[in-house]
Amino acid sequence: MNPSVAITGVYETVLYAADVRAAAAFYATVLELRLVDGPDELAVAFRLDDGGVLLIFDPSRSSLPGRPAPSHGATGAGHVAFSVEDGTLDAWTETLRERGVEIELEKPWLNGGRSIYVRDPAGNSVELVEGDLWPA
Repeated sequence: MNPSVAITGVYETVLYAADVRAAAAFYATVLELRLVDGPDELAVAFRLDDGGVLLIFDPSRSSLPGRPAPSHGATGAGHVAFSVEDGTLDAWTETLRERGVEIELEKPWLNGGRSIYVRDPAGNSVELVEGDLWPA
């Protein structure tokens, strides 16, 4: 490996939703992410506390020719996992239920971590993770 180059993290994650405004409402209101751009017909952007960005694009508009960025080529429902503070997953579960969100799965992991899975309005799988699920 060339020591002068290194990947330092994941900068952005992209999901797709035909109704960008409905997705924006879910991520801003239900998950309380910080909106930084949009929503408009094409996309919405959220900034996460760790510096990463969540982008949600309308798949039909983002694949049109002549856009300034190449089409990502993804179709269908995607998946994103967000880290939550240790000791808060039960509170998240309760909060999501109070906000009318169905918990699809509550998953304890062998190493002591836990996850819950829900769906956003576009059908994307959204996971909230407490603890470290993958060994270093």
